[in-house]
Amino acid sequence: MNRMPLNDLALFAAIVREGSFTRAASVLGMSTSALSHAMRGLEKRLGVRLLSRTTRSVSPTPAGEHLLISLQPALSAIDEGLSGLSEWRDSPSGLVRITTIAWVSQNVLEPRLPAFLLAHPDVRVEVNIEDALVDIVAQGFDAGIRFGETVEKDMVAVRVGPDLRTIVVATPDYFSRNPPPVSPYDLERHACINYRLATSGGMLPWEFRHEGKDIRIRPSGPLIVNDGGLAAAAVRAGAGLGYIMEQDVAEDLAAGRLIQVLDDWCPTFPGCYLYHSSRRQSPPALRALIEALRWR
Repeated sequence: MNRMPLNDLALFAAIVREGSFTRAASVLGMSTSALSHAMRGLEKRLGVRLLSRTTRSVSPTPAGEHLLISLQPALSAIDEGLSGLSEWRDSPSGLVRITTIAWVSQNVLEPRLPAFLLAHPDVRVEVNIEDALVDIVAQGFDAGIRFGETVEKDMVAVRVGPDLRTIVVATPDYFSRNPPPVSPYDLERHACINYRLATSGGMLPWEFRHEGKDIRIRPSGPLIVNDGGLAAAAVRAGAGLGYIMEQDVAEDLAAGRLIQVLDDWCPTFPGCYLYHSSRRQSPPALRALIEALRWR
């Protein structure tokens, strides 16, 4: 039986998962040239091309896809077996890969993750920030952190933040020039700062609830962004109405720099949840991170 070096097969799977030699090399802690050399050697021993390379990306050939389908269950089982050895160590160790969005990174991870790393020096955490929802199992992540309403039902979910609310605000100067809206339908007569979703390419809807009825509005305005900081800056400058997380503008509201409208129309929604696959054993490093982030 032809036995391929297991390490080379794991490297191949990592390249396909990352879609790039450079990104895979960074995750694996090795040079790009060494990784490329290993793959050339693997392809030569197998006698088939496994990877299709372009200047921008790497993807598996049909032969590579066939090999990957066979490899994934075995590699997952080996990974779980190695993770299980951590039970016999004095403290959690290893790599935890997390996918999340920028807002969660700023409001959940920034206040708590540094202390966790100091308390667990043998744990490494990789955080990947992107708007798009990803398949955490297929993409090799240990967990994701998203708003509770977007988490799939087959995942194990742990609350890591309070309920949240998105509200409508503008400056006193803006309202001196424009009458405040009394219902979401008045937003069509206002300059609204909008956010474009990376997942679908559409605009983030402004969501309201009144007398048990859900209302979704996509108003127009002078600015469309995919960066929350820029949107907030435009609102604070008086350029228009903003649809912003309440806690992000709490100080502005208290100081009178911003005024909230449509308060009765803005409901709370489930806050942030860390989620991971229910089909995989959670390694000790992930369990330790969950306890550090758990909302109490």
